Amino acid sequence: MTATAGENAAAMSRDPRDPGPPRVTALAAPRAASSAQGSSERSGVEPQLPRDVGVVIVAAGSGSRVGGGELKQFRWVAGKPMLLHSVQAFHARTDVAMVVVVLPKAYAADPPPWLFQCDLDRLLLSVGGRERAESVANGLEDLPEEVRYVLVHDAARPLVGDGVIDRVIDAARDGCGAVAALPVVDTLKEVDVDGTIVRTVERGRMWRAQTPQGFPREMIERAHAAARREVISATDDAALCERLGLPVRVVRGSERAMKVTEEPDFARAEALFPLPE
Repeated sequence: MTATAGENAAAMSRDPRDPGPPRVTALAAPRAASSAQGSSERSGVEPQLPRDVGVVIVAAGSGSRVGGGELKQFRWVAGKPMLLHSVQAFHARTDVAMVVVVLPKAYAADPPPWLFQCDLDRLLLSVGGRERAESVANGLEDLPEEVRYVLVHDAARPLVGDGVIDRVIDAARDGCGAVAALPVVDTLKEVDVDGTIVRTVERGRMWRAQTPQGFPREMIERAHAAARREVISATDDAALCERLGLPVRVVRGSERAMKVTEEPDFARAEALFPLPE
């Protein structure tokens, strides 16, 4: 029997001794009937992609490098709150079944009202962990069963575009992990603790990793399960797959997918926003 959204929210606490804030979820819209699909095929309309992609948006950080009392991911940039850019970008896609936003515990219980401008049938809030890997793992656990491919995205990259998302999903559908990335164009120097140059690093095979990063669901769940068992941490999800020898490749990212880390980055994001991907 299918539970209502209210029943789901009440039942999905993580620890019975400390249930914490409830998770907010809603029932996904039903798939179109087979007769309607047949009708579109007969009319020559291209059929929709299967709705089998789940997205985990990591927004559980404190944003301490930006400073101020407001969470970085809630600050406005390019006309709306930073987090809202990403949520709406993924909700605009017909192949996305669910977006899980991982928030700090207090905000998962009482989310900002602008978040409800999104498609609530495909939105779920989850509670962040002590480290990024734990936050992603929490989000993975909350994805519905129909999800076969998973994208992990940082809320601090608000301007990701459809072209980048398409390339990441296409690679994941081919059965491997995929990282949106850009080739390094600057000369790289390795230095010691005193700042003295040790060597110049060959940049020809160096890429700057971005998000989203995409994976077949079983691959990313296996990588996070192994990391949990072995108490391994990483700054991105691809690294957890790499250490198991699982195939991960880069796909072309975008300068618009920059990460907002420090105060001057807000001005950079504003400048990049009107530019094409």
